[in-house]
Amino acid sequence: MLVGEGPGYWEDVKGEPFVGAAGKLLDALLAECGLSREQVFITNIVKCRPPRNREPQPDEIQACTPYLQRQIQVIQPRFIVTLGKHSTTYVFSKANLPFSNITQAHGKFHQATISDMPVTVFATFHPAAALYSALYKEQLTEDFRLLREELLRQRIVRP
Repeated sequence: MLVGEGPGYWEDVKGEPFVGAAGKLLDALLAECGLSREQVFITNIVKCRPPRNREPQPDEIQACTPYLQRQIQVIQPRFIVTLGKHSTTYVFSKANLPFSNITQAHGKFHQATISDMPVTVFATFHPAAALYSALYKEQLTEDFRLLREELLRQRIVRP
């Protein structure tokens, strides 16, 4: 399961997550891991685009997270990959993991329990941030390399 922040313009129009430029980058990163969209569930913290594409407000996050919580319960993912600050803040809070900022949290695997289910939580940068920063793109690419290694180690993907 991959959890982003919220839909952008095209995601809101099409009703699907990560269909714009950030989605193309995410598809490439998934392919590097040996995964396709059909093998993962992609969702967002908030379910509709905030006005003027601003960051979601706490009350908007609070209104939408019961849907995310239900998605987690139904899907029962082995891994939750958080994409960016907002999803990491929320998922870490549900897993009782400390979180100060995405720069410190990214690229690390955390064994946790969410909704009474064991899950591995892995934080990384949002693909949209990587479109505007070569450093974030480099770190995001490295994070997905680490993710691939862990998926291979656990025999979730094949070499």
